[in-house]
Amino acid sequence: MSLPPGFLDELRTRVSLSDVVGRKVMWDQRKSQPGKGDMWSPCPFHHEKTASFHVDDRKGFYYCFGCHAKGDALKFVQETENVSFMEAVEILAGEAGLEMPKRDPKAAEKQDRRTQLAEVMEQAVHYFRLQLKTQAASEARAYLARRGLDPAALDRWEIGFAPDGWQNLWDALKGKDVADDLILGAGLAKPSNKGGKPYDVFRNRIMFPIRDARGRAIAFGGRAMDPNDNAKYLNSPETELFDKGRNLYNHGPARAASGRGSTLIVAEGYMDVIALSEAGFASAVAPLGTAVTDNQLHLLWRMSDEPVIALDGDTAGLRAAMRLIDMALPLLEAGKSLRFAIMPEGKDPDDLIRAEGPEAVQTVLDQAIPMVQLLWRRETEGRVFDSPERKAALDKSLREKIKLIRDPSIRLHYAEDIKELRFQLFRGQRGGGGQGGTGYGQRYGGYKSGSRVQGGFRDGSRTPWGAPPPPRSTTRASMVASSEEQDFARVREAVILATAITTPTVIPEFEINLERMQCQDMDHAHLRDLVLRYGIDAPERLRDEIAYALGPDALENLLSLRHVAISPCVRKPGDLDMASLTLAEEFAKLESIAGLNAELAEAEEDLDGLADEALTWRLRQAAEARNRAVRSENEDKATYDVGENGARLNRDERDAFGDLLKRIGFNSK
Repeated sequence: MSLPPGFLDELRTRVSLSDVVGRKVMWDQRKSQPGKGDMWSPCPFHHEKTASFHVDDRKGFYYCFGCHAKGDALKFVQETENVSFMEAVEILAGEAGLEMPKRDPKAAEKQDRRTQLAEVMEQAVHYFRLQLKTQAASEARAYLARRGLDPAALDRWEIGFAPDGWQNLWDALKGKDVADDLILGAGLAKPSNKGGKPYDVFRNRIMFPIRDARGRAIAFGGRAMDPNDNAKYLNSPETELFDKGRNLYNHGPARAASGRGSTLIVAEGYMDVIALSEAGFASAVAPLGTAVTDNQLHLLWRMSDEPVIALDGDTAGLRAAMRLIDMALPLLEAGKSLRFAIMPEGKDPDDLIRAEGPEAVQTVLDQAIPMVQLLWRRETEGRVFDSPERKAALDKSLREKIKLIRDPSIRLHYAEDIKELRFQLFRGQRGGGGQGGTGYGQRYGGYKSGSRVQGGFRDGSRTPWGAPPPPRSTTRASMVASSEEQDFARVREAVILATAITTPTVIPEFEINLERMQCQDMDHAHLRDLVLRYGIDAPERLRDEIAYALGPDALENLLSLRHVAISPCVRKPGDLDMASLTLAEEFAKLESIAGLNAELAEAEEDLDGLADEALTWRLRQAAEARNRAVRSENEDKATYDVGENGARLNRDERDAFGDLLKRIGFNSK
């Protein structure tokens, strides 16, 4: 089957090699540099313990220094999945959301036409550059000089001029025997509605050639010299060469500069990109007359994990940023985000460079803020929250935005950051912003028990999901930092992992819970990662992958632990209902102890600032939670209590819990 021209380029643009390879390997965290697309792992093609397999994500190639395997994403899929080239194309196209083209016997003919169109565009570039040197372009040259562009810069950016008149370019191209359909197909002219000759699209404009990532001229942007022109900037119409939502101005040079470590900056227009590049910020791009599209966002993330959006310091610039937030939230991935650099009021990057120099721009870039902060600013700036109803409206608005995030891990971290910002906003307002006030942790990715989740603390720290708060220097010997609690968590983790491995069909139901489980034991963390990696997509290979990654004894050691071996799920592997009940209970126990520890940590933190009655009340609540667990021990042993009050604790867990309370001198009957 013959693929249409540009299809493989589009496929490679959309697919990240590290994502493709990452499904088969575990990256070496010490050697890998995700921000630079420089990833290392043991080779998937031969058995080894050292990380000699290298993936260059920016160039899209891999190489093993041990067995010398090399190739791109398509070759990797061919080798690891044992499929043909076209089958590999189909696999990656499906992942990238690209529809496989139907058989096209005229593909070669189309390729020839695209080549011809590109040649016509190059002739137009040459024509416009010559016109900039004529007397008719004197005003355009003066304007460019005022913008700080000398002749050398004009040549570097191939800037030209389209003279006023209806058929100047048309006649010039026809004089070189260029066919009518090629001039029209390249978007350089439009047919007349009055029966006359086609007329030029660009007239009396400064011309900026637009090139694709491979350096081919595919379109133009024209800046009007007539202040009364309806369109200050005009882009070429979409053609066989040009899709404005899938290209960026200065794409190729910016990609190369970003690969050398330059910060990727997304500016608003052509002149901003040129000014930034001339000032030393070589990795600068701009969308083509529209807001950033999802396709352009993926192009940006292929170049840099965190592009900086350089906003004009005016209302329009901020509005554009806010629209971009809503578009980007559902597309966020771990390590892939945006930062926002807001220029001084009334200035764009070009203005700031000419007024204060490159140092001023660098200062603004250094102060770029993460997307979550700009989202918070949008929802709160200029508003007053002096009533429960207004606070509730804020909570609702933020919940709706956070729900747009598809990645559960990112969704959780956004909720935590928003919760901390909310507390800071309502600090000092009684009842306005304490712990647990918004319920974000419950709504976005909580454990199945439905118990309350603790998030931000007053010192600005945030508790990892499912784990107790980290010990403060003043409380290292306190209940929160106890070894008993860590042992408790390790037991729960072991049972959870053993249940998931012996009955992998239960893993999809508890995928989010497993992702949030912050393991006390590093071996457990490795097992959890393998369970998540293979347990859903390739459960039949899960045990083999564990043996390959961690050694043949890893699984045997887990299943031989006493508290694991006696688990009904291990004795009866494959029982989905029993596995589901067991995991629900075990995750609930983890959350129950985490929630309790958070309450006690908060009370302990405020020992000096609370009245005795308040402290007594809070500790009594903790004791009552313990008593509820004790009472539940006398209930039917076959019942799994994972309701509102949390999970039942066994005798050893209850005794350890009692010891925790005794260590602060509290005795409740």
